[in-house]
Amino acid sequence: MPFAHFKVPADTLGPDDKRKIVERTTDLYAEIYGERARATTVVLVDEVADGGWGVGGHVLTAALLNGDA
Repeated sequence: MPFAHFKVPADTLGPDDKRKIVERTTDLYAEIYGERARATTVVLVDEVADGGWGVGGHVLTAALLNGDA
């Protein structure tokens, strides 16, 4: 069973964007593994709370990612 796990900043994607991630990821797995993979592909879009992640030792916030900080 193909599995993809996306972690995104909370409240940055709407329902349509999440649907696109699920559909396009499923399409990609089906392209790679064949159509048999489509029915068993699992895609998880996990929203991370603001300030709940970092890069290079620095905590990232929505304001920083949006250029507001």
